[in-house]
Amino acid sequence: MTVTQDYDANRKRMVEEQIISRGISSPIVLTAMRNVPRHLFMPEELRHLAYDDSAMQIGYGQTISQPYIVAYMTERLEPYPGMKILEIGTGSGYQAAVLAYIGCVVHTIEYITELADRAKELLAALSCTNVRIKQGNGFEGWLEEAPFDAIIVTAAPERIPQNLIEQLCDGGRMIIPVGEVNSVQSLKLLTKNSSATYERDLLLVRFVPMVDA
Repeated sequence: MTVTQDYDANRKRMVEEQIISRGISSPIVLTAMRNVPRHLFMPEELRHLAYDDSAMQIGYGQTISQPYIVAYMTERLEPYPGMKILEIGTGSGYQAAVLAYIGCVVHTIEYITELADRAKELLAALSCTNVRIKQGNGFEGWLEEAPFDAIIVTAAPERIPQNLIEQLCDGGRMIIPVGEVNSVQSLKLLTKNSSATYERDLLLVRFVPMVDA
């Protein structure tokens, strides 16, 4: 059996044992998780752990999120082909690749130049033509491309940035971890209409801090 076949088998087992078993049921999310090669988004020396149920270091003090959390956050956005999404915190590029596989149009911001460049190269190699990457400050969002149907934030600010709320379209959804550095944070789902925004606490999580660069 080749290494590639091992990765394929491990990825399918990951979906069955870590994701479906914990309540994720969206067919398009499950299909993306079965097909996006998470091991390619990890340092080579850690690829044998790619389909374990844990976050992993990717350098520069950043991590690639636990597979279940990626699937959970993706499902909560209720994604569909053509959905315009802003991601704050490109990191390895894995979350963007999952959304791109579904057919979303992804605009993703990473403040660490080296990670932005690495993700851009890998996503291009995987033919993710529906992803645009910008190196910049996630607190500012991407005003030139706003509004967005959904926003996904993969680093934790202490409070939800007002810029991101303003760049979310009416009827849009934002999923974001909120809390103090080095503490348990609350993963929140924010929905917006023309007159108000509504927040709902979902899970307790631990994400790297969102840096105001």
